[in-house]
Amino acid sequence: MPRDDTAGRTDGSAAVRRSLQLMWGGAPEPTRGPKPGLSVAAIVRAAIDLADAEGLVALSMRRIAGALGVGAMSLYRYVPGKSELVDLMVDEVYSEDLASAETVEGGWRERLEACGRQEWALYLRHPWMLQIAQGRPMLGPNSMRSTDIALRAIDDIGLTEEEMLGAVVVLSSFVAGLAKTTIEAMQAADRTGISDEEWWEIQSEYVGPAVVAGELPMLTKVGEAGAFNSMFDHFEFGLQRVLDGLGVLIEHRRPIEG
Repeated sequence: MPRDDTAGRTDGSAAVRRSLQLMWGGAPEPTRGPKPGLSVAAIVRAAIDLADAEGLVALSMRRIAGALGVGAMSLYRYVPGKSELVDLMVDEVYSEDLASAETVEGGWRERLEACGRQEWALYLRHPWMLQIAQGRPMLGPNSMRSTDIALRAIDDIGLTEEEMLGAVVVLSSFVAGLAKTTIEAMQAADRTGISDEEWWEIQSEYVGPAVVAGELPMLTKVGEAGAFNSMFDHFEFGLQRVLDGLGVLIEHRRPIEG
């Protein structure tokens, strides 16, 4: 028989509403709980600490309850489930840099650069953030304020509203993309049990003949220059190039004086 997706769509909408209610303060916490002092904030903090230490794969209501010294079922009086909890975790970590982001001074470049650096640092502190799909992000108060700060940095400099949002999206996408590959490289030895030296040694057994045969001239040139083993700062290089590109557009939009 054809599958009826109506129930699934309804449940999905309800889950979104539950997360938004919790993030925006629309769901009051229980007046009576199984343990004095237990709160949504405490549960979210314990979950973040666990994810920071062991990744999202370790996240469970049972593990969080154990860290808080309560029964797992008691958490459901405050947070409906793991999905909603992860939404709360994401929005909470965005709050960490808001105060400092508000005080950044300078022109558009300095302020937008600070946003990029803060997002980079956020991913390094909380690598699990990169495991969460952001195609349709949950719009919590802290994540929205973070985006608003970035947009303010490039307001009134000649860009359209669409271009302003596009600039923020491009910068954030660059930071998240590079952070993902950087963190994965940092974690690769533990995940695979193979050191970096072993990794490259094994690959050279297969790539080496192609290099010797001259089939990869540009990669050979780059490799002989030591680029693969250098301490080149890809984040710094990419961040400045994104800002350079935006600067060209801004300069093009300025009216010609004279």
